[in-house]
Amino acid sequence: MPDRRFIDANGIRLSYFDYGGSGKPLLMLHGHYSCARSFAWLAEQLHDRWRVVTIDQRGHGWSDHTEDYSREAYVSDTAVFIEKLGIAQAVVLGHSLGGLNAYQLAAKRPELVQALVIEDVGAVVPIFPPATEGWPLRFRNMGQVQDWAAEKGFKEDAYFQESLVEYPDGWGFRFDYDRVDRSMRQIAGDWWQDWLGSKCPALLLHGHRSWVLNTDHAREMAGRRPGTSLVEFPECGHTIHDEEPGGFYRAVAGFLERFHK
Repeated sequence: MPDRRFIDANGIRLSYFDYGGSGKPLLMLHGHYSCARSFAWLAEQLHDRWRVVTIDQRGHGWSDHTEDYSREAYVSDTAVFIEKLGIAQAVVLGHSLGGLNAYQLAAKRPELVQALVIEDVGAVVPIFPPATEGWPLRFRNMGQVQDWAAEKGFKEDAYFQESLVEYPDGWGFRFDYDRVDRSMRQIAGDWWQDWLGSKCPALLLHGHRSWVLNTDHAREMAGRRPGTSLVEFPECGHTIHDEEPGGFYRAVAGFLERFHK
């Protein structure tokens, strides 16, 4: 695992991992309630041919918390980050929040993005209720974390657990519940203009059991946007990279291979 690094962008400090390498840049953006480590396993498999960078987006992981979780702020963060690291024309891979940020960046700053890999987020995003309602602020030990995760249906899904850290008063998450729930509300909207607003190649990954993106909508997204390939995972929900990592890797690696020809 590479050392954690930090960079200033738009008045806040962003945390990231740079896996190095001399290949073309591949930037990975996690979803809400997650962090840069969520794609560590994928980065380790790809960094021999790619310069893989994973980032803690604002309000997540070790990046600064802020009061601004607007669409503009997230997209600007990513643009500044790419420019400061000198990784323009990156392939940008994003899950959920990260996927929306990725395709909005491609629409607004196409010179920064060579291609897109979008995991399970739509061109229209509905309003979701706060995911953290009723969650404990602290857990007394890891046993309580595991029991809580099983009760919530997260037992086989490391998605939230990647953000767990030990505080003086117990285990807790790096993200602030209220701030990230505010961010969740701001991803809701009709973003068709942005989804159709770029021309770079794109891979769209969709789980049939997803609570975020339905299959008809995923197929419409692929059908309406030229240069977009759709890979469906019938047994997966929203977190394909956790639920079926082998299939996820094969789909992503196969798509990326075209950029080495």
